[in-house]
Amino acid sequence: MSATLPDIATPVETPPPARPRMFSATGVAGLALLSFLAALAVLGPILVPWTAADRDFEAFLSPPSADHPFGTTPSGGDILVLTLLGLRRSLLIGLVVAVAATTVAALVGAFAGYFLGWVDRTLMWVTDLLLVIPAFLVVAVVSSGQDDWIALVVLLAAFMWMVTAKAVRGAAIAARDREYVKAARFMGVPSHRVVLRHVVPNLASLLVADATVNVSAAILAETSLAYFGFGVVPPDVSLGSLIADGAPTALYAPWTFWWAAGLLIALIVAVNLVGDDLRDRFDPSLRAYA
Repeated sequence: MSATLPDIATPVETPPPARPRMFSATGVAGLALLSFLAALAVLGPILVPWTAADRDFEAFLSPPSADHPFGTTPSGGDILVLTLLGLRRSLLIGLVVAVAATTVAALVGAFAGYFLGWVDRTLMWVTDLLLVIPAFLVVAVVSSGQDDWIALVVLLAAFMWMVTAKAVRGAAIAARDREYVKAARFMGVPSHRVVLRHVVPNLASLLVADATVNVSAAILAETSLAYFGFGVVPPDVSLGSLIADGAPTALYAPWTFWWAAGLLIALIVAVNLVGDDLRDRFDPSLRAYA
């Protein structure tokens, strides 16, 4: 009886791990909706035959029709072009404020967490001071005398970076002991360059997610200010100012109100879906549940 050689197991090739998707189904839906609204804000006013200054003296407060798909205002203005322009302005304000606030938060938090000592105490004292100042009242009072939306952007950005700066500070403190940061210090790289070239770029995931969430926060802040008569002033329009103008006639002429309100809701939902998905992907404590 001859001995049989044991079977030699053929090695099984393991497939490479699948790359994680950047967006989940809800994130893709939010990104698609946000892209559609952005394209609508950019191209819409160009395609509409009316302008914000045009008035139809034969259609005062008229309901939606072939000539005016969204209806008209009490003064005969075309609500479609006004709504698209308001969407453009609100989206632009949200993006600029989010980028500016996140940039300030990244610099303040990174320098405070890296240097510690008196730099940390000074920057965090300023941060804590701004946290207790009633931002809504300050922005409302200061912006009420301005006729330029840029002033509103600066004021909103000035009061939206503090919480993120504290989170960045904690991450920067942890990054001080990383090998790439120590190597940069040992090579004689100046401290400010270490922060800008090594610490801040490695916190990009946190900053991108935070900037996305700040877009919706800035849009809601601008809408609230515009509703109470601050911020964007005529002849400029935003979704908030359109909602404020349409509120008195919302019961008997709802088309003056619902288009701006509907686009505002869609915009906030889209931004929040994208922001929540980015946060889930980049936050280590939530990544296991993404």
